[in-house]
Amino acid sequence: MSRLDDMDRNILKCLYKNARMPLREIAQKLDVSVSTVSVRIKELERERVIQGYIPILDPEKLGYDLLTIIGVRISEGKLTDVEKQLAKEDRVLQVFDVTGEWDSLMIARFRSREELNTFVKELLSLPHIERTNTLLVLNVVKDEKRLPLR
Repeated sequence: MSRLDDMDRNILKCLYKNARMPLREIAQKLDVSVSTVSVRIKELERERVIQGYIPILDPEKLGYDLLTIIGVRISEGKLTDVEKQLAKEDRVLQVFDVTGEWDSLMIARFRSREELNTFVKELLSLPHIERTNTLLVLNVVKDEKRLPLR
């Protein structure tokens, strides 16, 4: 699949509103057949444009009140190995290679300051982690999961 056409984008917009929307409803909204919608969605899945369907959970309602951004300085030549190790941690939601002062940035959630404190101390005890900088998010102004479909 080289580029999305208007039909693909419109199907994705329907799924953004409700990933469980029945194919029949999508077809009615777009004035096409159910089989057209089905074939298009299967192709979007096959091409990994659609990579899965997951519920969007409210972390705070599950007790994960602390959102952090953690910068990590990693020993030269060890970035990939360390990032793979960090990505295995279930409280770490995202791991990025970045330019600038830090080699890697992580987004992580914690239930308490004690849990965060323990995590950071364990992080600093890992081989090849030279330094960290933890930012505690005070207020989330925007947290959009959907990409613009233009």
